[in-house]
Amino acid sequence: MTQPYDTPDPMMTPTSVSPQVLLTNHFKTLKLPTFAREYEKVALESAQDRADYPRYLLRLCELERIDRERRNMERRIRLARFPQTKSLDTFDFAAQPSLNKALVLELMRCEWIDKRQNCIAPPRLRMGPSGTGKTHAALALGLAACQKGYSVAFTTAAALVHELMEARDERRLRALQKHLNTVKLLIVDELGYVPFTAV
Repeated sequence: MTQPYDTPDPMMTPTSVSPQVLLTNHFKTLKLPTFAREYEKVALESAQDRADYPRYLLRLCELERIDRERRNMERRIRLARFPQTKSLDTFDFAAQPSLNKALVLELMRCEWIDKRQNCIAPPRLRMGPSGTGKTHAALALGLAACQKGYSVAFTTAAALVHELMEARDERRLRALQKHLNTVKLLIVDELGYVPFTAV
């Protein structure tokens, strides 16, 4: 019985299988997709530059690390469930002169997350009614946190209250609380739109 091309028989000797097939198999097993995709190209570039073996491996490792960090960041953004992805680059500070830009830029560094501090937009910020940038600012902070390696969850106050009450009724409140505790940054938007009652 013949083996599939990309899954050589482990009993076969290395000399009976091409190095490319073995490498593909090893890269797949070791979960190194960037190595598999780039090793030949980088080998040619390294040969042209007369780079030694350590430099060749270093280039491959750097590419793998960059690609892995990108994939992890994309996964964090997807799991955050942002209604849309917005950054601070498109935020109009001129339309919100009462907003402390320096403070927002400081918050974008995300050091307050490590310190387990809360970030609340109080009424004194006077960011105004719907459509004046509150959600945009929250989304930008969430995106910055994802980019810096933090797990993020975005929800509205109404959705969170509904989810908590539903979890309570279904006797899975502790499981939900445990899940929320695993998130480094929980963003609760539209807090002022929900009348709170004892749950």
